[in-house]
Amino acid sequence: MTDRNTNPSSTHPPLPPTPEDEQFARLRLLRSRRVGISTYKRLLIEHGTAQNALAALPEVARAAGVAGYEICPEGVVRAELRAAHTQGAKLLHIDHPDYPASLAELDDAPPFLWLLGDPALLAKPMIALVGARNASSLGTRMARTLAHDLGEAGFVVVSGLARGVDAAAHLAALPYGTIAVQAGGVDIMYPAENTGLAEDIAKQGLRLSEQPMGLQPTARYFPKRNRIISGLARATVVVEAAAKSGSLITARDALDQGRDVLAVPGHPFDARASGGNMLIRDGATLVRNAADILEAIGPMQDDAPQLPLEPRPATKPNPRRTLREAASLHLSILQRLGPSPVAEDQLIRDLQLPSSALTPALVELEMDGQVTRSAGGLLSRPV
Repeated sequence: MTDRNTNPSSTHPPLPPTPEDEQFARLRLLRSRRVGISTYKRLLIEHGTAQNALAALPEVARAAGVAGYEICPEGVVRAELRAAHTQGAKLLHIDHPDYPASLAELDDAPPFLWLLGDPALLAKPMIALVGARNASSLGTRMARTLAHDLGEAGFVVVSGLARGVDAAAHLAALPYGTIAVQAGGVDIMYPAENTGLAEDIAKQGLRLSEQPMGLQPTARYFPKRNRIISGLARATVVVEAAAKSGSLITARDALDQGRDVLAVPGHPFDARASGGNMLIRDGATLVRNAADILEAIGPMQDDAPQLPLEPRPATKPNPRRTLREAASLHLSILQRLGPSPVAEDQLIRDLQLPSSALTPALVELEMDGQVTRSAGGLLSRPV
């Protein structure tokens, strides 16, 4: 069968490509070797259509000194489309009206996004919550509180589906709408421990990725993923982050994109708080609660959801402990701890005390150097 655009017996000029033909060709162009986003955009501008760009690509590669260049085979793209159909994923092109405007305005906006879940969330105001994978108990609690309050007020919480702060934020925002931006294919569950959460997000929220279906995430894809997290959101809030972490990359991306950056302060002795504290030192807005976020960014639009500016109702304070009671509690904690790290939740169960009573005592012992908090919020006695 002769292709309808190249039939030699026809005296008519070739028909223009249909939207379906052009979308297939654009995806094939983007998946071709050495074609990044800037090259993809330049080729489309220079050649008018993706089909023309594909035809010219081998010669462009030769001129750049790349011998034996081959464009992405059609079968590779067809396999990707079949995999997406099997998973129920939808392909969203940057020219589609559902593509989020905040992301489309970036110079390096992804030309395509794979979606699993509810695309309607992309039209709502979004705030990114990011932080440490080895988050402390207080850090995950803060992430849950912020995500819940923002979701309750009508904001969509965006994060990266990592363990720690990301997972806590997604889980708390799930009933209201949350978007998980993945570093690998949208069909790849990573990390495996968040598989259940990822499945729930696909049902109640939205998972998205610019990467091909089936791509396993590697280290180089996470920084690329981070620019999408910040690019979707009006503001990026860092809950906990080390001095060198992916969360700070997201914060830098947000600044480069002209977005607001906010951070939750942490204890100066906790390495997980050093990145957030540095951001605050350098001018990021300090966040104590969701109301601080709205106060910093202001209304995003006339009909944007409003957060209550008044503080949440305070719980009844615990009666102040006497010195003897405090000493007794400190001794009980120290007797339970040794050189081997113990989870704070386990310590609460062992001592049969509410966290509201135990947490202040632990902070006092940490500041006194008698208790050490290690990765994952584990507690131990210094050796």
